[in-house]
Amino acid sequence: MNHCDGQVLSVARDPEHSFAKQLQKKITLIEAHGVEADAHSGQYARSRFLGRMITALPNKRQIHLLPAELFAELRHCGHAIGPGLLGENIATVGLKLEHFPLGTRIFLGASSIVELTGIRTPCRKIDRFQSGLKEMLRTDATGPKYKCGVLGVVLRGGAVMPGDIARVELPLAAYSPLPAL
Repeated sequence: MNHCDGQVLSVARDPEHSFAKQLQKKITLIEAHGVEADAHSGQYARSRFLGRMITALPNKRQIHLLPAELFAELRHCGHAIGPGLLGENIATVGLKLEHFPLGTRIFLGASSIVELTGIRTPCRKIDRFQSGLKEMLRTDATGPKYKCGVLGVVLRGGAVMPGDIARVELPLAAYSPLPAL
């Protein structure tokens, strides 16, 4: 079994559809639902756009994970960015999240498991938050289209806190790249 370890830097949630999420001392993941008390949790798609268009669309965006290394890169380019500000639920250190294949499982804390379902595609609200930010999140042709984190579903719930280990387990089957969601 192929795996590697990283660490949770921060956790966040927000009950409203705000752009940024509020930092927390811990969050609780709920199986097949997402982050407790977060606007994007639920069995069906909860984004404002998708939720209006198709009301019974399975929610592949229950949780948003982001590599914390992106914060320093964006600050170096003049953007005021830090944990929670890009709408992520969990910021990790030491994991190149966007490069993992579809179906990768991330074991968080003592009991939680998240399965990756796609690459986060930033919406136009990102430029309303900070002008020019969406363009800074594009990548070159060698990797995924965006470096704005990944989305997943909760396979097993539990508490997740800053400092927890984030252990990655790659799928056993042939690899497929993460689709844009």
